[in-house]
Amino acid sequence: MTIQAVFFDMGGTIETFWYSHDLRLQATPGLQQLLQTAGIDLHLNTEQLYDLIADGLLRYHQWRIYTLEELPPQRVWRDYILSGYPVDSKKLEAIAEDLTEFIETHYYQREMRPEIPMVLDAIQNMGLKIGLISNVNSRGQVPRNLEQYGIQHYFDPIVLSSTYGRRKPDPAIFHYAARLACVPASRCVYVGDRIARDIVGARKAGYKLAIQIQHDFKHGEDDNGAHPDAVISHMTELVDILRTELKRSTDNASSETRTLPSVRALLFDAGDILYYRPHRGDKLKAFLEGLALNIEIFPKAVRKSIVHQAYQGQIDQDRYREAILRMYGVIQPEQIEQGKRILNEEDNNLKFFDGVQETLLALKDMGYLLGVVTDTAAPIHVKLSWFERGGIGHIWDTIISSAELGIQKPDPQIYQAALQQLGLHPAQAVFVGHDASELGGARAVGMKTVAFNYDKAANADYYIEHFAGLLDLSLLNQTDKQHS
Repeated sequence: MTIQAVFFDMGGTIETFWYSHDLRLQATPGLQQLLQTAGIDLHLNTEQLYDLIADGLLRYHQWRIYTLEELPPQRVWRDYILSGYPVDSKKLEAIAEDLTEFIETHYYQREMRPEIPMVLDAIQNMGLKIGLISNVNSRGQVPRNLEQYGIQHYFDPIVLSSTYGRRKPDPAIFHYAARLACVPASRCVYVGDRIARDIVGARKAGYKLAIQIQHDFKHGEDDNGAHPDAVISHMTELVDILRTELKRSTDNASSETRTLPSVRALLFDAGDILYYRPHRGDKLKAFLEGLALNIEIFPKAVRKSIVHQAYQGQIDQDRYREAILRMYGVIQPEQIEQGKRILNEEDNNLKFFDGVQETLLALKDMGYLLGVVTDTAAPIHVKLSWFERGGIGHIWDTIISSAELGIQKPDPQIYQAALQQLGLHPAQAVFVGHDASELGGARAVGMKTVAFNYDKAANADYYIEHFAGLLDLSLLNQTDKQHS
């Protein structure tokens, strides 16, 4: 299975960087000027302002390392840097991005690795896609530096934690980048300088290779957690690694006639296919009964509308849970917060069906591409944390979420999004589901269908009673002859 895309980290990888206390202190008057021009006067001298900013950024950095969330700049300035100052929120919001970009461009001395243009040109000539995944709080620093270096045109997509909202090593941001590049995750390479962020994240996302480039910078953080496939000190070494990998793939497929399976990929619904929730609703029912509310009495049309909004990404999961609670009659703020915690506990209380891990790992070893096509209000990073608990977090080549795309099954576009990323025709993929309409949607697109844990009305090409039954299906043993 050949590689198709190479993703790079930015700071420490495309560019080297360093900073010092004096460098930052000298840049701080520029921040003072930005604040005062916007009508914000903190009545602090340069050193006092620097200490305020440094303390706030440290607290924010410690928080985001723990949560892997990236907040918008206005929240960073409001909640961490200027939390003790009564600053006009509209004035602050208007300049927060400029303040953050100024810090990221003036509080560091950045310099592109000189060999980068030659390396990018060589990779492009190999026919590989080139992308970038960077942890950064501003939206402007990375594009500005890439343009300054004259290399921005090489990168598509450019994925920033500031726009996605999650940070490396969360595998969700790696999957998002692979989807934008329209490449299966297992055919991606990632190059970065940090083990704990770059190598761990790429590993969890199932990237083909995770390569560390050395960067002489003492960040003072733990940097362990995974072993890279290679450690390089100069980016030109990457070119040889990629050429060797491409040659290996070519040699493996170089016979005049080769036999390939007719089915190349299996796509799965998630809930009630991979996992189930054995006691779902019990805690919520007890909570509502304690408030003299009845879980059995609610307007079904209203609930369906709320679910529809959440599954199409029109409201986030937090607002979805609040809307459900209000529908049942929960109105007091503290009770709503308690109810949301209960709904979160119930969502996370799941069990995987017998044989799921073993079967999926076997299919992966057999060379099949694997994907998830799910109608969900849960963010991708939450789903991936569930999969990781089940030992299957690293196996997915595509994860298509209705909330991310704004499309629900059985709309053909949601199935086609997965097929497009995998580079397959519908006849080369199988959809495994339980819901009659979702199975029908997959069949309408042209995929074969397998029903598991299925509704009575489900109509599929194959039916299995145990998840491991997938391995015995005749369609997985059918082959095509391909001529090179």
